[in-house]
Amino acid sequence: MTELSKLTIAAARDALRKGDVTSLELTEGCLSEIDSAGALNAFVHNTPDVAREQANAADERIKGGDAPAMCGIPLGIKDLFCTKGVASQAASGVLDGFKPEYESTVTQNLFDAGAVMLGKLNMDEFAMGSSNETSVYGNAVNPWKVDDRHLTPGGSSGGSASAVAADLCLAATGTDTGGSIRQPAAFTGITGIKPTYGRCSRWGIVAFASSLDQAGPMTKDVRDAAIMLEAMCGHDPKDSTSADIPVPDFEAMLTGDIKGKVIGIPREYRMDGTPDEIEKLWADGTAMLKDAGAEIRDISLPHTKYALPAYYVIAPAEASSNLARYDGVRYGHRAKLEQGDGITEMYEKTRAEGFGDEVKRRVMVGTYVLSAGFYDAYYNRARKVRTLIKRDFEQVFADGVDAILTPATPSAAFGLGEMTDADPVQMYLNDVFTVTVNLAGLPGISVPAGVDKQGLPLGLQLIGRPWEEGDLLNTAYALEQAAGFIAKPEKWW
Repeated sequence: MTELSKLTIAAARDALRKGDVTSLELTEGCLSEIDSAGALNAFVHNTPDVAREQANAADERIKGGDAPAMCGIPLGIKDLFCTKGVASQAASGVLDGFKPEYESTVTQNLFDAGAVMLGKLNMDEFAMGSSNETSVYGNAVNPWKVDDRHLTPGGSSGGSASAVAADLCLAATGTDTGGSIRQPAAFTGITGIKPTYGRCSRWGIVAFASSLDQAGPMTKDVRDAAIMLEAMCGHDPKDSTSADIPVPDFEAMLTGDIKGKVIGIPREYRMDGTPDEIEKLWADGTAMLKDAGAEIRDISLPHTKYALPAYYVIAPAEASSNLARYDGVRYGHRAKLEQGDGITEMYEKTRAEGFGDEVKRRVMVGTYVLSAGFYDAYYNRARKVRTLIKRDFEQVFADGVDAILTPATPSAAFGLGEMTDADPVQMYLNDVFTVTVNLAGLPGISVPAGVDKQGLPLGLQLIGRPWEEGDLLNTAYALEQAAGFIAKPEKWW
């Protein structure tokens, strides 16, 4: 039965409809795998009773012929999504014990489609991190391993990436503010797509940086990403940034035909110090797309070099505003007060105890750049740079480019603890290829395309036109077919 957890969404959907397997059997297979995978620390709140109840309901729907593609599919849910009656802590001590009375729109959409929730997944605290080492639950671990060296699964959606790569679930939800779906997907050899900003509702997702956050699926292949993304999307009047545009049948657009498509290769992404293996992977991916019939064109995105500093001004600024609501008054952790302490002391002690070091660092940076005297020098200037970055992409797409190919990450997965003691900026550099996509609000997907000399997976990123996820997924599908990536981690956990 545990072999069932290795199925893709597409394969499981077909087996469910044929009656070869039930959703309850799929769910039990995943629950068994989760129980034996404690060493990965991917799942942090298991919900077996909820899962079995949802699986039984899905089986009834399938029998009745009312079965959307996601019906009966067991999923892991990132701890950033509010799930009604189930702990939703954003991996932070400040939300200890918080169980929402409402469901996030994305998870509600999935459950309405018949999906099954196995539990909540580990992540960086408030999605702030690139290695899943800022979590109050302790770090998630990459199922890929080199000798005795434990590796990061990436962040912030590290638990999601680890769980999918290790076949603990068929797929998982993630969120991406500066690369938090695409970087962990690349580190673990899975597929992850960040859709256009506004494609998925942000309502009920714990906010990090509201103008950058976007939910997306993390799956075993591109077809699964297309199936799951369609179920997650849709206009939501509760989110003022949610786009009221139709959601196409993304899976139907996976023809693999990209003849005549123009693929841009941005010269600014060729950075000093990029490992030869990443450069070779990029060249190989370019050749694969050319062989599939695409036209390759060198392009320029001149403001790329300013993206990382602009991002690390805008994101902390928005975070310092969003995280002001965690004060110990209404929900979550409240510090124990001493006689004579007033409300100010309660705020200060609660936040000091509840927030981890990285969150405090970003809140302080954000508060600084928003303060009088620095607002124009930092925050406003970063917003202007963001506009220029967006304009670079608009110009390239206006000139006929259909998608842009870049590396997903500057390296393969690194060891746990290897970067946490270093300058925090070194960790931030992991987002160098991904943050531009969030700043411009574009869709981006990471596809596993090769391995490094240690046998660790490497990903390529495709960036698409706004609202053209279908075309982007089809180009990714062609790349996936050409790359033929089938490597899996050897089970050690």
